Amino acid sequence: MFTGIIETVGIIKQVQPSGNQMRLSIDLNRIADGTRLGDSIAVNGVCLTVSRLNGTTSEFDVSTETIEKTTLTKLKNGSSVNLERAMSAQGRFGGHIVQGHVDGLGKIAAVQKQADYAQFRFEVPKELLAQVVLKGSIAVDGVSVTVAKLDAAGFEVAVIPTTLKETTWHQSKVGDAVNIETDILVKITQRQLAAMLPDSDGLTIDKLREHGF
Repeated sequence: MFTGIIETVGIIKQVQPSGNQMRLSIDLNRIADGTRLGDSIAVNGVCLTVSRLNGTTSEFDVSTETIEKTTLTKLKNGSSVNLERAMSAQGRFGGHIVQGHVDGLGKIAAVQKQADYAQFRFEVPKELLAQVVLKGSIAVDGVSVTVAKLDAAGFEVAVIPTTLKETTWHQSKVGDAVNIETDILVKITQRQLAAMLPDSDGLTIDKLREHGF
């Protein structure tokens, strides 16, 4: 489990395709110290397992499912990636609960910069928007951000200078694809309501009261 607070930016050393799978070699930068075989690390929001270590460089085996559902296939030698180690039991929740299980892809639709701050707009599929909540949390390329605006086509987030500086977002541009993971709490609530109200033609106060809310 992760929190969406990026620890460092790593550099792709090598991308090795292998049929429907691939292997990534990544320079872990300052989080290499203490990293062990079998550890989980979120790479641009995708939970991967350390399979080999050589100094500060770690290798990760990427499955077909992950390749199909994420942006990892777009990585090249020299690409920068957001990295976060799994949170320890003694850690703090600086962001929100992030599983590293990408729900789908989005696209950067607009970037507006004001001094050291930036406003990012993302377009995402409708099925994902149903799990996005205004003022709620969402992980974009592994970064925990708060939804500032929400409409039928996408959402916007305000990015502070620290986030821009400490993640890959300072070099992101319009049109870039991003990994989206919606809030697990929203997904659980949505699924439970769908199970409780299978024939619902709309959620009403009376229906909520009927089910004990």
